[in-house]
Amino acid sequence: MSFPGSFTRTELIEATGLSGPTVGFLTSHLTARGLTRNLGTAPSRGGRRPALMEFNARHGFVAGIDLGPTRTRLAIADLRGERLAHRIMSTPTHLAPTAALRKMADAVRELMADTGVPADRLLSVVAGAPGVVDLDRGIVVLAPNLSGWSAVPMQECLEQALGAPAFVENDVNVALLGEHWKGAARGHQTCAFLFVGTGIGAAVLIDGKLHRGHHYMAGEIAVMCMAPEYVAVSYGTHGCLETLAGLHALAARWPEAEGDPEAWLPRLFDAARSGSKRAQRAIDETATLLGIAAVNVGTVVDPSILLLGGALFANAAPLVGQVREIVQRISRAPIEIRLAALGKEAPLTGCLLLAATAACDRLREQVRTGAIQSRRKFAAAMDGTRA
Repeated sequence: MSFPGSFTRTELIEATGLSGPTVGFLTSHLTARGLTRNLGTAPSRGGRRPALMEFNARHGFVAGIDLGPTRTRLAIADLRGERLAHRIMSTPTHLAPTAALRKMADAVRELMADTGVPADRLLSVVAGAPGVVDLDRGIVVLAPNLSGWSAVPMQECLEQALGAPAFVENDVNVALLGEHWKGAARGHQTCAFLFVGTGIGAAVLIDGKLHRGHHYMAGEIAVMCMAPEYVAVSYGTHGCLETLAGLHALAARWPEAEGDPEAWLPRLFDAARSGSKRAQRAIDETATLLGIAAVNVGTVVDPSILLLGGALFANAAPLVGQVREIVQRISRAPIEIRLAALGKEAPLTGCLLLAATAACDRLREQVRTGAIQSRRKFAAAMDGTRA
C-alpha cells in the first residue's frame, strides 16, 4: 500500500521530465543526506515492484515565536510546519528588548530539549512582532504596545541566541498567512484581515502574496484618522482608530471592565443583553468604528473575504454580527465578513509556515549545490578510469 505524501522514482520521472538515471542519482543523493527515506516497495503495475519513498519532514526543525504585548506563544515544528510542541509564556515586558529576546530564545531551546530536537537541527526561526517591521534588516521599527521597542534588531538577536537563520514579520501579516494556510481564508487569493486586540492592525493578501507597502506600513490602520475633528487635537493619542476602538477604548466606555479582557468581555455582552444601556452603547460605538474601518479596507483592496480576529473578536463573537451589519449598510460592493477560524493561534501558525518554507528553500539550495558537486566528482572519477 502507498502512504500519503509518498512517491516512486517513476512518478518523479513523470512529474519532472528528467531521465531515469538522473532521478536515480538525485534520489540516492537525497536519501544519503537524510532528506528522503525508503518505505519499502509499492504494489506492482505489471512489472517489478517500485521502491516507495517519502520526504523526511523530521530531517530538520523550525521554530515560531508570536510576540504579544502580554503573552508570547512559541512552537517547534517539522519541515512541513506541523507542530511538535508549543508553549505560552508571559512576555517579559520588565526587561529591555534584547534581554527579553534572549529570554524567549532560552524558552525555545527548552522547548527543543523537551521535544528531543538537537540544537544543530534547528534550520529556521520566524517571529511575528506587533508593530512595524523592516523586513530587509530584520528590525522592529516600532511596537507601540511594547515599552522601549523601537529600532530593535530582533533578527540579529535571535540568530545569535539560537544559531539559526531568523526572520521577522508583522504579527497580523503572519496571522493572515496562517488563516490562508489552515483557517477561514483558505482558497481566497485576495483577502484581508482586521485584527483587534490591545492594538489594531490589518493585513492584505493580493493574488496570494502579502502586500507590505513601500515603507512596510501597509495595514497599519491603527493610526487611521476616523474624523476631521481629530486632525488638530493631539492626533495619535486621541483621534486614531486604535485609541477609539481598541480594547482599552472599549474598556474605558464601560466602568466594570477590569482585569483580563477574557473575563470582562463576556460580562459586557451579558450586561447588554440584560438591558444595560451603557454596555450596549459601548458595544455599538466600537462596532460602528470597526465597521467603518472594515469598509475602508475593503474599498481599497476589494477582497473576496475580510476576516475579523484578535483578542476582541475571540472573546466577543457577537460583535462580528454587528460589524457585518454596518459593513453591509455602507459598503458599495458586497464584502464577505467572517470570524477568523484559528483565533489566537493564527500568528503562530503563519510563523511556522514561513519558517518551514524558508528551511526548505535553504535545503533545496544546499541539495542543488551538493548534487552538482557530486556529479562533477563522479564525472571526474569516470574520466580518470577511462584514461
